[in-house]
Amino acid sequence: MGSLHVLEHPLIQHKLYHLRNKNTGVKEFRELVGEIAALMCYEATRNLPTKEVEVETPIGRATVRSLAGKKLAIVPILRAGLGMVDAMIDMIPSAKVGHIGLYRDPETHEPVEYYCKMPPDISERQVFVVDPMLATGGSASAAIQILKEKYGCKNIVLMNIIAAPEGIAVIRKEHPDVDLFVAAVDEKLNDHAYIVPGLGDAGDRIFGTK
Repeated sequence: MGSLHVLEHPLIQHKLYHLRNKNTGVKEFRELVGEIAALMCYEATRNLPTKEVEVETPIGRATVRSLAGKKLAIVPILRAGLGMVDAMIDMIPSAKVGHIGLYRDPETHEPVEYYCKMPPDISERQVFVVDPMLATGGSASAAIQILKEKYGCKNIVLMNIIAAPEGIAVIRKEHPDVDLFVAAVDEKLNDHAYIVPGLGDAGDRIFGTK
């Protein structure tokens, strides 16, 4: 059974304060998204298995711990999820990266897949699905479903910087096995499915298309 983890680390919350500010420019916003993603990655990988190994230091031999070879993958939901990838790769450089592109059908309001490319061994990896915002939960749930049904993924973690209660409820209902890491749970969605108070459109603010 997956769990909800709200990351209240002071550094994450301080950076989130600047991220929300409507006067934060594109360059700083993009950097903040990466910095928060790196800190969240640190927390989300806390339980990765390790093994004892020996290493020769300049002074002598030491028995230390190293990652136990668990394969990892990062899957951003296009396009805003791309803003979280580079910082996470800096933390876990051996991870491979897949991509899922989804858009919302204007009539049915359901997410539609328009692009999907995964590492060939994705089913063997622990997968971190990343997107700065979890609003309705539709896109995240669809992305997770694609990973499960199309690629056979069984070990999936969802990482979002800001989440709405409505989106969390959808993920908990439709994918109760998925661990969810968020930096903040906001008040609600408005009539346009924007998170309140949120931070606006994350993709526009990352790429300067606002």
